[in-house]
Amino acid sequence: MTGISIHLMRHGVPEMAGRLLGHCNSPPDPDGMALCVDRARAVMFEHVITSDLSRAHIPGEIIATERNATLHIDPRWRELDFGLWEGADPADLDADALAPFWDDPDASPPPGGERWSALCERVGAALSDIIRPTLVISHAGAMRAALSVLCGLDHRQCWTFDLPYGALLSLRLWPDGTAQITGLQI
Repeated sequence: MTGISIHLMRHGVPEMAGRLLGHCNSPPDPDGMALCVDRARAVMFEHVITSDLSRAHIPGEIIATERNATLHIDPRWRELDFGLWEGADPADLDADALAPFWDDPDASPPPGGERWSALCERVGAALSDIIRPTLVISHAGAMRAALSVLCGLDHRQCWTFDLPYGALLSLRLWPDGTAQITGLQI
């Protein structure tokens, strides 16, 4: 039984780091892009998929060009939609409003935002389209959703993974739909 290697990379530092960026299109910081390009050199892939947000797709374009790999921009790899909290500094939000979200993002999504299960559903659909060794440049929430879908982890388990900017999570996808984590570089 053979599997497919996929590498999930969190975009580098964006200009508005530390905020709930979600679907905000905050451009990437040049140093953050350089980190992504450097990390990509350590893994093997034939195809690059990125979120449609510039903090992910701009470094993806550079990497695909450097590696002569095909590039596909896929909005299903976007971060969780934070609704009315988009762009906010979590320190500026009411802690009593944030706590239910952190405790159960499916039962208590951000106001006007996306449920955890919806994020998992769209990322799961994107994962099912991967058929060859691929580098996906995305966001921490989408990476955690991929872990939930592939490894059967709940949100609490997924959020224990430290995924700083530029983190690279490598997995092997098996034909039966299961996955094995093969590496994490932070």
